[in-house]
Amino acid sequence: MFTEAVRTRFSDTDALGHINNAMVPVWFEGARDPIFRLFMPDLDLSSWHLILARMDVNFHAEMYYGKDTEVKTHIGRIGHSSFDVYQEVWQEGVKKASGTAVMVHYHNRDKRSEPIPDVIKGQLSEHLIDMLED
Repeated sequence: MFTEAVRTRFSDTDALGHINNAMVPVWFEGARDPIFRLFMPDLDLSSWHLILARMDVNFHAEMYYGKDTEVKTHIGRIGHSSFDVYQEVWQEGVKKASGTAVMVHYHNRDKRSEPIPDVIKGQLSEHLIDMLED
């Protein structure tokens, strides 16, 4: 599991005083950096090998400005050329949101998916979560 502390900002709030729902996908993307580095250690955009195929977000409870916030990132599934990144937002020990992003190992020049290298599959598997526990 990867974890990242998030500093909520006043500008992240909505008219109801909660963290705006649009912030969660932004936080999730930022917390995927360690996974991106498995594929592209220097994060060189000219040799990027991942695309986002799908993303869903589930909201479990309101989130608030000024509260300690943490994003937990796991791997939910590893396939031939794609994998699922399962993420959660926690505040004060309570899961506030969760979601899954389907990432595809992709060859940009040829516009096609390609197999995930075995060495990277091994690194991803170190962060697998049993989705039945959730």
